Amino acid sequence: MSQMEQVHNKQIILKDYVNGFPKESDMPLITSSTIRLNLPENSNAILVKNLYLSCDPYMRGRMSESKGSYIDSFTPGSTIQGLGVAKVLNSGHLNFKKGDLVWGMTGWEEYSIINAPETLFKIQDTDVSLSYYTGILEEAKRVLHVCYLLLKARSIRVMFYTLTS
Repeated sequence: MSQMEQVHNKQIILKDYVNGFPKESDMPLITSSTIRLNLPENSNAILVKNLYLSCDPYMRGRMSESKGSYIDSFTPGSTIQGLGVAKVLNSGHLNFKKGDLVWGMTGWEEYSIINAPETLFKIQDTDVSLSYYTGILEEAKRVLHVCYLLLKARSIRVMFYTLTS
């Protein structure tokens, strides 16, 4: 990869806050954007190629201007954010290396720079479809992780039980 290599980066943006039912025209596909495939020196970020993106019901609320919600509204004119599965192309973070598969919050775009990669999870189990990490596997792991962090912050011992059929 050359020092200054740039590629086109397809992106889905939120055109403006949505009133009523969202339409395709509210979320245009932008194909004129470019992205550098290298990170600045001493960066802690990672560059990923998004493989799967999730469209979840909570995202509808983020398409409207709201105040006091548990999650911020999307910014009109900016790339829509959501959960996804991606492959690391470049990393300035010690815990991630080129080729790692990750899931977590990313942009609805072909390539994303993740400035807070500690919010991502490495995918260890690849014997299931990677798309499962944007659905059934993602939700269960995320809930468990949040519960674990909340309990750990309160110095409470944590033990997880799993049930299988």
